Amino acid sequence: MALTLLVTSVVIISCIAFNKLSSRWGIPTLLIFILLGMFFGSDGFVKIPFENYSFAEQICSVSLIFIMFYGGFGTRLKDAICIAPQSILLSTLGVLLTALLTGLFCHVVLAMPVLESFLIGAVISSTDAASVFSILRSKRLNLKLHTASMLEVESGSNDPFSYMLTLIALSLMLEPIHTGSILYMLFAQVVYGILIGILVACIALWILNHFQFVTAGFDAAFVLATALLAYALPSLVGGNGYLSVYLVGLILGNRPLPNKRALVHFFDGITGLMQMLIFFLLGLLAFPSLLPSVLLPALAIALFLTFIARPLAVGLILTPFKAPLMQQLLVSWSGLRGASSIVFAILATISPAYTQYDLFHIVFCIVLLSITFQGTLLPFVAKKLHMIDPHADVLKTFTDYTEEVQVQFIELILTADHPWANQSIHQLILPPHTLLVMLMRQGQTIIPNGNTVLLPDDIVILSAPPFESSVSLELTEFHIQPNSKWTSKTIAEFSPTPDHLVIMIKRGEKIIIPNGTTIIEAHDTLVMSSNRIHKKISHPPITPTLEI
Repeated sequence: MALTLLVTSVVIISCIAFNKLSSRWGIPTLLIFILLGMFFGSDGFVKIPFENYSFAEQICSVSLIFIMFYGGFGTRLKDAICIAPQSILLSTLGVLLTALLTGLFCHVVLAMPVLESFLIGAVISSTDAASVFSILRSKRLNLKLHTASMLEVESGSNDPFSYMLTLIALSLMLEPIHTGSILYMLFAQVVYGILIGILVACIALWILNHFQFVTAGFDAAFVLATALLAYALPSLVGGNGYLSVYLVGLILGNRPLPNKRALVHFFDGITGLMQMLIFFLLGLLAFPSLLPSVLLPALAIALFLTFIARPLAVGLILTPFKAPLMQQLLVSWSGLRGASSIVFAILATISPAYTQYDLFHIVFCIVLLSITFQGTLLPFVAKKLHMIDPHADVLKTFTDYTEEVQVQFIELILTADHPWANQSIHQLILPPHTLLVMLMRQGQTIIPNGNTVLLPDDIVILSAPPFESSVSLELTEFHIQPNSKWTSKTIAEFSPTPDHLVIMIKRGEKIIIPNGTTIIEAHDTLVMSSNRIHKKISHPPITPTLEI
């Protein structure tokens, strides 16, 4: 027991340490986790004996639940709506085209049996959520034309369809199946997965918004249990658990939740741990000595997949949407294969269906090649294709405006009639715990002291402690479409919900603090606040006022 815990702690610490180094080396973190697994494995240096495919499949499947859930939870639906048709087609029709083209290549060129060729195509037909999320966020790839959202939605939602194709291929290899059975399997996987996912998400939302958790952190435990439930329920009735859990994450992540910031940090940590676990375990399961025997077919499949099958599927789907060629090329290159493909290969390995080839190590080798070359070169390719957007933020979580800092900064522009104009700082009466920390004058930055005199047109920066209270302040966004009835209205006339206050307007690159007479323009994003009281306040609420 003690030895097992020692090895586990060493493995986790090693993964974290190499995670830090991988950013400096420009190597995808997930590749480091796989290589560490191979180093510790029975065919590696440490030689930990591990050949239990069934156990590995169960652990990896549980890990994928949390990765899929957080993939949906971290996807901003407002950004994804405009590219939803493309993403859905890529995750459904794109998966089918990739599987068929790859299967055809394996059968015609590599002379593999028909059903086994289709099985390999099905297993590697989806892009991997963990790989795509990890590289986009760790490399801070802020992409143009909502491409990051497209890739996140596609990779987060296409695993269920690859899983369905894998099940169909295995079923056909075991015994002849009637067309009606296949159609019902598809119906059950999709419909039950969607319906149960939506139902679980709605119930969880109601509980989170109406139930008071006695102990801090129990809300995170509840959401964690919800993710497991969303996978288990549809799986019991023939539905697609991965599709269900992704939908639950998508719905919960795009609704205002109590204590949402803590939930984001909790699942960020859980997902990171699951990625370490799944990739390390897959590396531990592999035998490096067997890779040379499958290298040539794996390399041939990887090259065909990267340069022919994936670009063809992407081109056929995105061209009708008039997607620029540069975007199509980047989406094609971003089709990384990862843990989900290897997990599905394990599923095929433990299946009674007979396979002539070493499917697990072929797929494992393809994933290594994909993460190594496509993952490493993805930032370079995005830059060369001029697809980097300096104004986007791939790290921003939906409505998570707060940062981990102990002070907040306020910008104030002094007008000629402002009472602070032509006053020295020591003459000002500032609210308690508020400090004037900096001012900008004609493009110059000045660090003031008590004798500094403020002048009209100065930009003054104030600091104050962040708001902390038993009242949970929720921030939501309201985007003004060109044909919206609120266009050209004043803030005073804006009233979609009576308990919300517009506290900020994002207009292009400008941030506007509005008043009642501020005119709303098309394409404005209104940031609104509301309060949700989750426990009794022992003192009367205080409404501070600041006259400046």
